[in-house]
Amino acid sequence: MILDIYKDSLEYSAKDWKTLVKLGVIALFSILLIPIFLVAGYNYRVVNTAVHGVINGRDPLPEFDNITGMFVDGGKVLIVEVLYLLVPIIVFLLFIVIANALTGILASAIMVIGALITFLLAVASCLMSQMGICHMAHNEGVFAKAFRIKELKEVIDDIGWLKCIITYIGLIIITMVISAVVNTIIYGIFAAFGFSGFMLGADAGAIFLLGGIINILVTIFIVGPYLSIFNARSIGLLYATQI
Repeated sequence: MILDIYKDSLEYSAKDWKTLVKLGVIALFSILLIPIFLVAGYNYRVVNTAVHGVINGRDPLPEFDNITGMFVDGGKVLIVEVLYLLVPIIVFLLFIVIANALTGILASAIMVIGALITFLLAVASCLMSQMGICHMAHNEGVFAKAFRIKELKEVIDDIGWLKCIITYIGLIIITMVISAVVNTIIYGIFAAFGFSGFMLGADAGAIFLLGGIINILVTIFIVGPYLSIFNARSIGLLYATQI
């Protein structure tokens, strides 16, 4: 089942390269903050399609329409993620305060324990926030549904905690692997050109610089959007597998 989710999401994310480029253009201007809401809003549409769909279905990629609605949805998504993330942050700050009141080995031990607990809470918070976003989408976008902890627990109980954790960790690994492979291929190609150029007396530094620029552009316009859709689709399909 988990592999089917990954397979579906990998194929789904590559359905329309024009959509990836559009997302990339929006992401390019994320420094202006407003585009971040649009990217999050589009990914919410991907989640919404997935939670109402099935694995290996024929769902199309969402359209880039109703920009206002997409912006509002993105704002809701970001608020959900930030509020859930506050939990591990607050816990970590409490451990820092406690550690500062102590000295020596005891202070160090408190910080190590705090870091471990914060990490576990961060993983749990990320999973809960994603399930919360899915639950919100499943319930017609009702914002409060993202924080119905009892309902979210029932959803995860139905899916299976181990299945949720394994799927989520798998998404992290796949994301890292795809990014690393693409970067390696691009740098490998330009490293070969750079070495050849150096042997022929060309400016190898300029070739390496060009490789770096192309790698950044590919990441922004293709790989980044592809992986964001892949993750959104996977989480949505995982939610849809509840009994």
